[in-house]
Amino acid sequence: MSHAPAPKLPAAAEARRLAALSSFGILDTEKEGPFEDIVRIASYVCQAPISVVNLIDAERQWFKAEIGLGVRETPLDTSLCAHAILEHDLLVVPDTTRDSRFAFNPLVTGEPGLRFYAGALLKTADGLPLGTVCVLDTKPRTLDDFQLDTLRRLARQVMTQLELGRMLRRSERRGDHLARLVATAGHDLKAPLRAALYAISRVRGTVPDDQLPRLDGASADLLGMDQQLNRLLAATRVDAGGDTVELTPVVLGDVFDALDTTWRRAAQRKRVALTIEPTTAVVLAHGLLLETVLGNALSNAVKYTPEDGTVRMVARAIDDKVIIDVEDTGCGIAPDKVEELFAAFRQADPQAEGLGLGLWLVRQSADALRAEVRILPREGGGTCFRVVLDEVSGSPATETA
Repeated sequence: MSHAPAPKLPAAAEARRLAALSSFGILDTEKEGPFEDIVRIASYVCQAPISVVNLIDAERQWFKAEIGLGVRETPLDTSLCAHAILEHDLLVVPDTTRDSRFAFNPLVTGEPGLRFYAGALLKTADGLPLGTVCVLDTKPRTLDDFQLDTLRRLARQVMTQLELGRMLRRSERRGDHLARLVATAGHDLKAPLRAALYAISRVRGTVPDDQLPRLDGASADLLGMDQQLNRLLAATRVDAGGDTVELTPVVLGDVFDALDTTWRRAAQRKRVALTIEPTTAVVLAHGLLLETVLGNALSNAVKYTPEDGTVRMVARAIDDKVIIDVEDTGCGIAPDKVEELFAAFRQADPQAEGLGLGLWLVRQSADALRAEVRILPREGGGTCFRVVLDEVSGSPATETA
């Protein structure tokens, strides 16, 4: 018996679905950390060797993230997920050889010999299906209620990420109320992040010991994302319509201590030597926004500094200004690329984790702080991220060499 072609929605509905998929601008984009985390978590929680964030295009299925396949797309006529987009919520196939839709699929009868499929639907707010978050195995099996619920939650997380990206791109083009949109999306992201962290904690005791470091890595990455969201929401105090934030005296040492607590573990995981010099400076600023600026600087420094490198943050007072430098021995940034990286969704390394919002947030926050921000090359390699703020008169700042 021959393999039946992948089903499609009626022509009018399929046209609307493809238009919705195109509007997200996600197809053929580079790998991104949040989506890589999602397939990693799905694989761990469901104990499945294959996990995919899958989008169904007109004639292909394209993978925004995948574990266990080693390819970024396959033809639509062999797609198991193409059947899932006809479902309302979830498709589970315990044994593909006993399901007439899949029994003669080349991926079932040949390599890799798929026997199990479970996919949670990715769908827009108005119900248009885009693809799935799915797990697959080469042996018949099923999932328990907790695992199925986790798949649903991860699918909602993917859609939240896609909506955030689309809103920011549209807002950047129009130049209107960008911060309000980010605030809304940021709040929506918090719930699925917490759910994913809870899922990891639930499954941690059931995985083999050799997988625990990777599971801990996924948990740490999600915690880092949660911290970045906190800063993102702080940054939305800066209203794109023109409202300003109140600048008050801020003890810089307190900000440094908070950042040390946040980034010390990440640096240790990479074997990067992190030094944050003590300071007594008091600056005119907004505490959360200043933490946003310096936190993103430290994040990038640790991320792009190789193992056994160094990252140092130091403040010094000169005249009526306080200069804060975050110095690293990383890969550096070409001078002609600096301004480009301050735009949304730009990264020095396209394979790096995250949404590429860090320096865009820095620019928004620095403008509100009335701070000067510069990225400078260092002699011998690496980068110096410099922030210049007004010093509060009479503060006991000491210049640190």
